[in-house]
Amino acid sequence: MSGSERRRPPTIHDVAREAGVSRGTVSRFLNGGHNVSPAAADAVRAAIRRTGYVVNRHARSLITGRSDSVAFLLTEPQEKLFEDPNFNVLLRGCTQALAAHDIPLLLMIAGTPAERRRVVRYVTAGHVDGVLLVSSHTGDPMAEQLTKAGMPVVASGKPIDRSGRTARIAHVAADDREGARDIVRHLVSLGRRRIATVAGPPDTPGGVDRLAGWREMLAEAGLPAGDDLVAHGDYSRDSGRRAAAELLERAPDVDALFVASDLMARGALTALEQAGRRVPDDVAVGGFDDSPAAVAGLPELTTVRQPWDRISAEMVRVLLGLIGGEEPSAVILPTELVRRQSA
Repeated sequence: MSGSERRRPPTIHDVAREAGVSRGTVSRFLNGGHNVSPAAADAVRAAIRRTGYVVNRHARSLITGRSDSVAFLLTEPQEKLFEDPNFNVLLRGCTQALAAHDIPLLLMIAGTPAERRRVVRYVTAGHVDGVLLVSSHTGDPMAEQLTKAGMPVVASGKPIDRSGRTARIAHVAADDREGARDIVRHLVSLGRRRIATVAGPPDTPGGVDRLAGWREMLAEAGLPAGDDLVAHGDYSRDSGRRAAAELLERAPDVDALFVASDLMARGALTALEQAGRRVPDDVAVGGFDDSPAAVAGLPELTTVRQPWDRISAEMVRVLLGLIGGEEPSAVILPTELVRRQSA
């Protein structure tokens, strides 16, 4: 064998021979893994490591017409990416899930109308094969514009259209309503009878469904659930502080708070401390997400765990299916109550 042959970069044929599978199987694996058994996928993955095979993305895109990249699109102001820990957890999970398919992830932020216009132009020009859409508000035009342009889109959370119904867009979400019911049920079991809530924005699916779960559980327990026990935040820490302070002024006999995100709950704890209320002795507090904010201080939060690893993996799975020609689907994943010090 000559030196030039020894230096020849490994090809898809080399990977197939090393893995003991057909070239077609390797090709399908590289293009999303559809119709490839788990055993064959493991064999191809190991063969790629052993041979040092590197995908020639430019050559493949000329053949397939695909960019072999995916966008992670956050339709929120840029500062939310750094403040809300959920976005970073979801971004990391999606990046890892796509890495298993050797597909890079492009982070895009569209928090203003001008940014949205630029993103739509870029995405629909063929620079990415699909979009993982995160934090879409009611009536947000992004999902509709992208799907009308033929772009595969999967939303994180249930997308809500302008009429208030769940939009017909592929999505992956935690069961917000049932999660809220679980934590309110827990607060009721502790003997709390004036349970207020700091709800999320009313134009987001989490804001709507977690508030609905709070109302349902209190109604079942025969406890008050009027508007005087509801204040809204925007999922930021400061909005949680302000909303909790408003509730304490409006209903000073509150003995429990269900706060629709851990970050807002941290702000609510500040308001309670400033008002001289002890947690959980005077006021029990429950959050939602089980994000890093839940354990970022004392007391650690009793909260509802969203299965972020499964959410990100399912978003990637559904998106790759759409790119491969499958029909849009919806995946709702169960949550879990996590008991800590605050309730």
